[in-house]
Amino acid sequence: MRKGTRAEARSVWSRDFGLFFVARAVAQLGDTMLPVALAAGLLQHGYGAGAVGLALAATSAAFAGLIVFGGVLADRFNTRRLMIGADLVRLCTQSLAAVLFFSGHVVLWQICAIGFVNGVAGAVFQPGVAGTVRRLSTDVQGANGAIRIAEAVAQLAGPAFAGLLVGFASPGGVFTAHATTYAVSALCLLLLRLPPQTRPPAGAAVRRGARALRADLAEGWREFRARTWLWGVIAVWCVYMITVWGPTVPLVATEVVQQHGPRAYGLINSALGAGTVVGGLLALRLRPRRMLRAGGIGVFAFAAFPVSVGAGLGVPAMAAGAAVAGAGMAFWSVMWATSVQTQVPADVLNRIHAYDVAGSLAMMPVGQAIAGPAAAALGTDHVLLVAGAMGLVVAGSLLSVPSIRNLVRADAPPTAVPAPAPADGRIRPERR
Repeated sequence: MRKGTRAEARSVWSRDFGLFFVARAVAQLGDTMLPVALAAGLLQHGYGAGAVGLALAATSAAFAGLIVFGGVLADRFNTRRLMIGADLVRLCTQSLAAVLFFSGHVVLWQICAIGFVNGVAGAVFQPGVAGTVRRLSTDVQGANGAIRIAEAVAQLAGPAFAGLLVGFASPGGVFTAHATTYAVSALCLLLLRLPPQTRPPAGAAVRRGARALRADLAEGWREFRARTWLWGVIAVWCVYMITVWGPTVPLVATEVVQQHGPRAYGLINSALGAGTVVGGLLALRLRPRRMLRAGGIGVFAFAAFPVSVGAGLGVPAMAAGAAVAGAGMAFWSVMWATSVQTQVPADVLNRIHAYDVAGSLAMMPVGQAIAGPAAAALGTDHVLLVAGAMGLVVAGSLLSVPSIRNLVRADAPPTAVPAPAPADGRIRPERR
């Protein structure tokens, strides 16, 4: 067992995966700096919190609305070139934003337009991530675990680094740093040596125009619907976003800051990030035969976060709940990403990943939107307790679907099926 684990670790850390790992880690670091830069910059120029939300919404709306089309492009064209192009576009847009903030000429519609272009570029970039991980590593689970740890560290370090830049330089300095992260990502991707990309069948390669786009979308949808475990998880996750994740994020922030102050909220967020790192490390070590079953058990852990806050526990208990939640969700995310990347055919993987991301994010704004009215009607603490209870219900729903809990990992060795014994109980010689 130990020898196998070491061999798998070596298969993850190749030169090319190291480049991709750096590209993802640096880009994620920049993305976590963006909300701080927007908030500080727009508030500094006389805009309110609503303007910050609008600027962020411009990016997320473009991303969510167009990522399915990005999946089609990723399956039809050279994925690496698309990703490099998306990074270069964002390098230009964030450099332009830095110039605007340095010059003091900040107009909200311009910032929103830049955010929209960033969202379009993200929709082109993201679908290629799943296929690239699969092409780079024979140990897809280990690769996903390593990337998840890097993302968790970036989520911890990014806002703090952005705060330092705002304090010692200006919001324009944060945008400059953000643009630099895209330059680093593009350079790392340029240096990658990828194995040949799976191409579509010859008949599909000649299709052009709107008809080809519709055909590719329809093919991706058929592949998506054909896998009950896949659309079953997405359907359950839509409920999760509405009832658990969507309300938890804004209401926890409001409740903790009001009751214990921003330092306590920072500590709890740090505990959440530390737990995420632990979950990623567990995903590197544990190799369950039924990955979604093991990951679904991890989903139960997230309930500790809203329940600990809703129950009015002390800061240490809330931090512990956040750490447990982070570990469980990180473990689930690695199990889920690995299942998608290894169970879906390579020629439609980018489209399926796009449907996955779009479906997972579609209901999050709904959950965030109902959080405020629900808290006003029932009280923030009660809504968080309900969110915790729904977290348990949703996790149980995942495990209640046979195609989800019984899905066997793609690289699992086949189990030997014993031959049925004769009716008289005697062992007869094998006939040749």
